[in-house]
Amino acid sequence: MHNLTTNNESIDRKIIRVSGKRQITIPQKYFEKLDLNDEVECVLEENAIIIRNIPKTTMYDFSENILSDLIEQGFTGKELLFKFKEVSKKIEPALDKMIKEADILAKSKDAVVTMSDIFDMEN
Repeated sequence: MHNLTTNNESIDRKIIRVSGKRQITIPQKYFEKLDLNDEVECVLEENAIIIRNIPKTTMYDFSENILSDLIEQGFTGKELLFKFKEVSKKIEPALDKMIKEADILAKSKDAVVTMSDIFDMEN
């Protein structure tokens, strides 16, 4: 590992190997320091690859929708916070279920799939 200093910033540099399958291993020190999840965003910028963390909340961020709905229902203060956490935990599993159901419908040769089918909407 090499430490470089440019413009009063310390850069931690490490050379890593690329496998025959084009895979790399992120050094544990970097993984932990950046608090990486099981998925990262990979961006090609000019002639560099930038690997960034994807916070779990940005994948399906319905925070404003949830808060707006809960405020409309009259929740405030600690009760609002409690309900927000409760509802937020249900979003990802609900979306996963919808995607699985949509995949099943899409693979069905006999069924005609409509948006109402996918999103469980009534006419």
